[in-house]
Parts: sequence; C-alpha cells; structure tokens
Amino acid sequence: MKLLAVDTAAHLCAACLYDSQTRRVAGRAVEDIGRGHAERLLAVIEKALDLSDLDYQSVDRLCVCVGPGSFTGIRVGVAAMRGMALSLDIPLVGVTALEALAAEVEDERAVMAVLDARRGEVYAQLFPSEGKPSEARAMLPREAMALAADNSAVLVGSGADIIAAQPGFDVSGLTIAKTAATPDIETIARLGAQRAPDAASPGPLYLRSPDAKPQQGFAVARRMTGHET
Repeated sequence: MKLLAVDTAAHLCAACLYDSQTRRVAGRAVEDIGRGHAERLLAVIEKALDLSDLDYQSVDRLCVCVGPGSFTGIRVGVAAMRGMALSLDIPLVGVTALEALAAEVEDERAVMAVLDARRGEVYAQLFPSEGKPSEARAMLPREAMALAADNSAVLVGSGADIIAAQPGFDVSGLTIAKTAATPDIETIARLGAQRAPDAASPGPLYLRSPDAKPQQGFAVARRMTGHET
C-alpha cells in the first residue's frame, strides 16, 4: 500500500509517501514555515510525489495529522486531505501529534506526550505501558507534572521542559526523551498505514476553544439621518 501523509498542525509543512509493504519512505518534503500552510501544502505534496516517482493515482490511502496544535494549520491539513480523499476516492485516516510523539519513544515505561499549548497550559496525554491511553486534554503544567510523576512516565514533546520545571516535584529520576514540537512525518505515515479507516472522515483535534474570539457585548450605534424619526 502506498500512503500519502501530511502534517500542518504546527510550524512544519510536511508530506511523506510511505510504502507499507517495504516499510520505507518513498519520498518526503518538509518545510519549516511557521505559518502559511494553505499557500505551501500542495507544493510540498507535489515535491514529495516527485521524489517518490509516484503520482496521485498511485496513492492507496491518505493520512493527516489532526492535532492538537495550530487551529489554522490543522484546518488547512484536514480540509485539504478530505477534499483529496473525495477526489481520488480513497480512504483517509487521522493520527494525532501526541500519539505520534509517544510512538517515537523506545522505552518500556509509560510515556506522556506533552505539547506547549501557550496561555499557561499544555496539551497532554498519558500512554501507559499496558492498557488504554488517557484522554488527551489541555491542562495546567502542575497537573500534567503530577500525572507524569504518579505514573513514572517518560516525557516527550515541546511541553516536557515546561512541566519538568514545576516547583514542588522531585525530578531527579525524570526522563525527557526529546522536546520536539512535532513528530516526524514518517512516524505519522507509519501509524496511518497501521490504522483501519473509519466510515467517517477524521476531524480536527481541538482541545480548547480558539485564541481568537468574536467580541462580546459590543455594538456600533446605528447612525441617524435627517430622514429618520
């Protein structure tokens, strides 16, 4: 199976062609752009296709990173891949940034994936060595640190240093695997190849409301003219 995966959930705009039979990347393209994913995504996909010597008709499945991360970036990636799935009539699966980061940690202990969510919060999810992962959610760094300490979890992600710096915790035995803000696009592709498609298309993983909100309780008074009474 040939799978095309993309990630626009953070500062990177990434695309990868993955061959599940050989378990190897056929072509990949990654740009560190910060913003502007809508303008660059198709060009990045085209570059990955060119490097793999494949075309859109050769792709059997699509995969997209659904977040958490940038609200705008996530929307761009999910919308683009939904449209592509309809156009090509092939399945689309979603992979979260948290599960992909956790999958990159080679350790038998529990793993907590943590991303800097700004506004004094982190996005966190615990992946125990056995059993189901916890619910991914936004939380205060102290809360995340307590959860990690209670489970002796290895930390991974851009929020790892933030929660490790919380006062009042013994961090002498704490392990931080890495502090990347995004997983490798190959990891997202590999997980996508292992996931059975659902009947419904994957949606964005938003763990809190957008930073930008409409103004409340504000209205401009209607201008009166000489013809009104």
